[in-house]
Amino acid sequence: MNIGFGVFMRRPEAGAIVSLFAVIAFYMIFGGVSLPVLFGAASWVNFAANLGIVALPVGLLMISGDLDISIGAMIPAGSMTTAILSGYYELPILVGMAGALGIGVIVGLINGILTVRTSVPSLIITLGTLVAMQGIILSASVLLTGNASVPLAAPDWAKATFGQLIGGSHQIIIVWWVGFAVVLAFVVHGMRYGNWIFAMGGDRESARNAGIPVNRMTILLFVLTATSASFVGMCQAILFNSAQVSGGMNFIFNAIVTVVVGGVLLTGGFGSVIGIFFGTLTFAIVSQGIYFTQIDRNWSNLIIGVMLLLAVAMNESFRKLALSYVPRRRLSP
Repeated sequence: MNIGFGVFMRRPEAGAIVSLFAVIAFYMIFGGVSLPVLFGAASWVNFAANLGIVALPVGLLMISGDLDISIGAMIPAGSMTTAILSGYYELPILVGMAGALGIGVIVGLINGILTVRTSVPSLIITLGTLVAMQGIILSASVLLTGNASVPLAAPDWAKATFGQLIGGSHQIIIVWWVGFAVVLAFVVHGMRYGNWIFAMGGDRESARNAGIPVNRMTILLFVLTATSASFVGMCQAILFNSAQVSGGMNFIFNAIVTVVVGGVLLTGGFGSVIGIFFGTLTFAIVSQGIYFTQIDRNWSNLIIGVMLLLAVAMNESFRKLALSYVPRRRLSP
């Protein structure tokens, strides 16, 4: 049992799983929340799905040693591109969707190429693309449509695939999130590409000397983060039948905190897809679960901040414990 516990504690997702149960226990004990009510609610699951699709590639990028904060502009960029092309200009929805994903690929390529071709940190590069994209989105919307909000009427098949409410409450994007997590978990933990990502985060020069295509992998990860964010924006436009130039900035903070709670180190080289998945669940329950408790809403921000700090501290403590754990040898008779 001790060996099994030690193996679990060495896993990057151990802290995220323990934090999830700790958060639920806190709300049950101090908030009087009912588990059937909490687990039956759609708000935190929908929140987790939209955040999770962005947090997964951001986490992989952080494991490799880089960071992308331009996601805050890519969500409204994907939303507005879909609405302008297929709503304002009444082009087929496939054109709008292709435009949304295409702009994600373009911005991701810009971020990735600048990162590998210059010595400027990825944080500064993506900060620049974040501000630039915000200006482009606003200027293009006003110039092309005369408004900062554009309506969109998607066909039934697009609604059913990207913007449907399952059971009248749960967004279809939940299915996309789970599927995305499964695919990434297989690629990262079951194929050589995952080893490349971890090696890049541990020591980039050593990884390059070992024959790993560091530059190509870095560009690919930046494309994945930007395209995932624009995909979320596209789904939101189809779901809500409109798009606005504002929104998306909260995803920057939320995604980074989610990834850290999920066991990913800011210095890179450590983490897991499963941990990011559970970190997303933890953050969603912390953020949305308070509305199902008896706690005064005026204390919500304080409680969220304290609980997230405790979750991160707990995760770091478990990581250090895992690294220092040495299982006892079983003495032979």
